[in-house]
Amino acid sequence: MGILHRISGPVVQAKEMTGAKMYDLVKVGHEGLTGEIIKIVGDTATIQVYEETSGLRPGEPVESTGQPLSVELAPGLLTSIYDGIQRPLDLLAEKGGDFITRGINVPAIDRKKKWEFVPVAKNGQKVKVGDILGTVQETEIITHKIMAAWEGEVADIREGSYSVEDTICTVAGKPMRMLQKWFVRKSRPVAEKFDPNIPLITGQRIVDMFFPIAKGGTVCVPGPFGSGKTVTQHQFAKWSDTQIVVYVGCGERGNEMTEVLTEFPHLEDPYTKKPLMQRTVLIANTSNMPVAAREASIYTAVTIAEYYRDMGYDVALMADSTSRWAEAMREIGGRLEEMPGEEGYPAYLGRRLAEFYERAGRVQCLGSDKRTGSVTIIGAVSPPGGDINEPVSQNTLRVTKVFLALDAALAQRRHFPAFNWLRSYSLYTDTLEQYYINNISADWVELRKEAMALLQKEAELQEIVQLVGPDALPEKEQAILLSAKMIREDYLQQSAYHEVDTYSSLRKEYLMLKNIMKFHRRALAAVEMGVQLKKIAEMPIRERIARTKEIPEERIKEIEMIANEIDQAFDALAKQ
Repeated sequence: MGILHRISGPVVQAKEMTGAKMYDLVKVGHEGLTGEIIKIVGDTATIQVYEETSGLRPGEPVESTGQPLSVELAPGLLTSIYDGIQRPLDLLAEKGGDFITRGINVPAIDRKKKWEFVPVAKNGQKVKVGDILGTVQETEIITHKIMAAWEGEVADIREGSYSVEDTICTVAGKPMRMLQKWFVRKSRPVAEKFDPNIPLITGQRIVDMFFPIAKGGTVCVPGPFGSGKTVTQHQFAKWSDTQIVVYVGCGERGNEMTEVLTEFPHLEDPYTKKPLMQRTVLIANTSNMPVAAREASIYTAVTIAEYYRDMGYDVALMADSTSRWAEAMREIGGRLEEMPGEEGYPAYLGRRLAEFYERAGRVQCLGSDKRTGSVTIIGAVSPPGGDINEPVSQNTLRVTKVFLALDAALAQRRHFPAFNWLRSYSLYTDTLEQYYINNISADWVELRKEAMALLQKEAELQEIVQLVGPDALPEKEQAILLSAKMIREDYLQQSAYHEVDTYSSLRKEYLMLKNIMKFHRRALAAVEMGVQLKKIAEMPIRERIARTKEIPEERIKEIEMIANEIDQAFDALAKQ
């Protein structure tokens, strides 16, 4: 038991803390505020408090729990909405009203609810760490797998209704429960990490075709206010081919987080037609909540994501936004009187970001049955004024493999998703090439390179156009501008709110781009034969290509037939 000595906002000091360890959870003051030890000098411990510290006085007691900051892992996580240290917000509201009352402690997982446990392991069977003992139907669409926490022989395992604290069996003579705890700052162990050679299919054409994300990959989405970060993350959550979504609103404005909390429960999972919340965990830590809990929220989210990965699920973790997380570290670092780094951020900012993104990956899980799971981390960054030269963006770019640059100018022109195709990049294109060749088409890679070269050529020609106007260009270069405009407007532009256009399968994306590039090649050939570009621009087939995005997946044959229509239209034009 220590004594409160000094208070500086969310950071406090306590004396007489002999025996306390780094990262121990402590109860601060008469109200028992939750805190974590982040520095020890002699018997003086520096503590970051996860609750509002106004009203605390020197001399109040400080008690160490002897346990590090951990999350509770058990059935009941899905559909929940937590704060940064895994306190259920609905229960906090029930107990303390609309404002979070200090010192309230409610369990993260409901202790009274009974779950139907179905054994998989047999009595007398020897199990390893990570082996599945049994399953629980957590929601209508997700089966929760109960994994062995240590190895040994299984005994007394039987089917029945259990709460998370009931003993479901014994392993090596020790009682095994559904509820487990895990230290949030320590990544969960895996058997093996795989190369990122399977794509995360998002249904967003600009991402899947030009800047692909691998399952278990890391993505940075920086962008200024109003450029569409939140809608982009909604689209990834809804359409990406993952089974579990963990969404952490880290330091976002309260009204933005409210939008997420009200919209997510009403989103329909397109694959099962059930509510998307049935496979989602939401962690809300808004900018008006205690700053130290914001720093912890990222670790809480990634630990929950790793837990579902260990069951063999593909998990998408949306962090919105890591800039606010870094600002929390900067504030706490200032109160600790640490030497500031660039722009006042702590010198260890790059290391912390790297540690967080390194917890992504596609892995072979622990256990005998060789399950494969993945955690893909998609981190939004909110650089002040949209300037990505600031430290958080630069340190994030160093460790992430996909950079999706949101552009305010594109958003103002109502071009969504507003990813700048000249500044964005993906380092997974080479490792994913074989997948596309084997599963979609042998010319996928060449098609992408050809389209990208066309967009880059357009950017070069636009500089000349701004000086002398488009009519001064030769007809061949005007044809390039026409084809590039078709790629931009008919392919890259995609409406998140259109019932068909909101999602495109890889096959549809390939056929759409193939038709545009076929039109481009035929247009260049026609111009060389002496056909006027004006006649090419007025061809009805252009409108047909533009409308392709509205053709549903079940009528994909129509898109394949457009290639023949293009040939017929140009043959007719040549005869004239």
